[in-house]
Amino acid sequence: MQSSLDTSTHLLSDDGPFAELLEDYQARESQQQMSARIEQAIESKEILIAESGTGTGKTLAYLVPALKSGKRVIVSTGTRHLQDQLYQHDLPLVRKALEIPATMAILKGRSNYLCLQRLEMAKTGVLPPGGYPARELSRVSQWAIMTRSGDISEVTGVSEKSMVWADVTSTTDNCLGSKCEDYDRCHVNAARKDALDADVLVVNHHLFLADLVLREEGFGQLLPGVDIVIFDEAHQLPETASMFFSSIVSQRQLLELCRDARIADATEKSGIGELDRMIDACETRARECRLALGQDVRRGSWLDLQHDRAFTSSLAALKEDLKTLSETLQQAAACGERLLQCSDRTQLLIDRLQLQTDDESDSMIRWFETSRTGFRLHATPLSVADRFRELVSEGERTYVMTSATLAVAGNFSHFQQQLGLDDADTGIWDSPFNYAEQGLFYLPEDLPMPNQRLHTERVVEEAKKILAISKGRAFLLFTSFQALNEAARLLEGNIDYPLLVQGEQPRQALLQQFRETGNAVLLGTGSFWEGVDVKGDALSVVIIDKFPFATPDDPVLQARSRAMKESGLNPFMSFQLPQAVVALRQGAGRLIRDVKDRGVLVVCDPRLVSKPYGRLFVKSLPPMTRTRKIEDVVAFFKDVD
Repeated sequence: MQSSLDTSTHLLSDDGPFAELLEDYQARESQQQMSARIEQAIESKEILIAESGTGTGKTLAYLVPALKSGKRVIVSTGTRHLQDQLYQHDLPLVRKALEIPATMAILKGRSNYLCLQRLEMAKTGVLPPGGYPARELSRVSQWAIMTRSGDISEVTGVSEKSMVWADVTSTTDNCLGSKCEDYDRCHVNAARKDALDADVLVVNHHLFLADLVLREEGFGQLLPGVDIVIFDEAHQLPETASMFFSSIVSQRQLLELCRDARIADATEKSGIGELDRMIDACETRARECRLALGQDVRRGSWLDLQHDRAFTSSLAALKEDLKTLSETLQQAAACGERLLQCSDRTQLLIDRLQLQTDDESDSMIRWFETSRTGFRLHATPLSVADRFRELVSEGERTYVMTSATLAVAGNFSHFQQQLGLDDADTGIWDSPFNYAEQGLFYLPEDLPMPNQRLHTERVVEEAKKILAISKGRAFLLFTSFQALNEAARLLEGNIDYPLLVQGEQPRQALLQQFRETGNAVLLGTGSFWEGVDVKGDALSVVIIDKFPFATPDDPVLQARSRAMKESGLNPFMSFQLPQAVVALRQGAGRLIRDVKDRGVLVVCDPRLVSKPYGRLFVKSLPPMTRTRKIEDVVAFFKDVD
């Protein structure tokens, strides 16, 4: 039996080691309770779903009992940024505090590591020009000489969106594996070796599921020896799992296959004169498919395309040309590993297209989406619950799933049903923040309904009033780029504060400028609703334009809604509403990030009071003082200089 001094509760107390290491450390009761519950789950090898309110300190709450247990641990996070935070800061702190010599490793997807062979191919011109400045390739080449990890996040002066990265990193499609002449120096292999040897491994959800579901990332052999798996930002798991249980064919995959097949034939010299013409034909067919889908950026059900003669004709021709290419590549495969690999990739795309066009299974949702320059064909599972439950049922180990937003009004059933975890234990550990004093929840009066034409214009009018009171220092979060762009146009030149708009700069650059400016107004959608942490006075207002319901014409939502109706369920109440509540909680959670923060949350959706389900949103949000009077907002900011 362990001493009370060895428990997670004591280690996180005012008398514990963290109080000595961290300035102004204060024990948090909710953190200690959550950590004690995770400690129990580790001992009992349970599946635990743990909601941890903002400010609870969930990272220490799970790391302390996990490292203290002496068992092997995988921590899976939502993003690479959170991976780096855990690996570079949180884990070293806990290891030092507990005086435990646990070995640590971080493993990312292969696209995050420099490929030495592809770098050489880019430098020597084997790869065709990639449409990026020569100085970017030069900078990468200089860094490549010095780096030990090969992690491209180390490189400065090259945008993370630069096209150079596609040329100097590998994919599962174009990696030669053990047949590569640089195999012994491969950065991906080195990272995997460290992962296999580590006591604590940090990954992300995409990597974890890609390996377990698709066996793509090569560390699946590690899981049998792992005792504890912790999913942080677990609210992202259902969508990520749905992605990795899907089959996808994209124009990009097709064009990259054609490019790589051309390079393979040039270097390994099959001598088959017709091969180049066949590659050209497939490349042309892929582009014809995109043209046949029209100019609009859209997404829709596969049924929408079945009577589109231009598209079905182009797709049928593509499938025939791929079959011809596959047969020829099978002959050429004897000439080298690259040609063999291209042959395998061609057959895989043929199989996926066959699933897309011929599988009438009720368990899959077939749909498509287009961008300005490409298309993607999807076959997405109607539900991931059974397959995810199988994953977490393999072997006896502890699974902890934690996030600030997993429950809807205190109920976890929506999250549990999505992942097939109905029998998992659950718990909520509330935020230590005093929301009643730190925050004000304001719903403006007389706003039009969100589906009315003037809604965004009226939101901007209200925002301008509030920004004048708060002196900027605000996030305006929108549910669509259309609304964001309209708001940006209406605000440009009409406020006295710096205006930052998503898309004008990379996300991290916008956030850094927002923090440094101190009185800026940032307009965002999508990625700015979660994973953004701005503490202090720089962010004192979060304005949300409307409830973040999924787009009604989304083909996946439509298919899942039909299935729920057939099962006697109400899809709005069972699926759409809980999804929107969790998303709104994420957006609202950007406001109060510290015990000293103060701010106003503004939700510009009159359905909060006009619809019965509005009460569910209110009940799920932090317990701030509520008002509909602008005078209360003025009073809240009366001390602002």
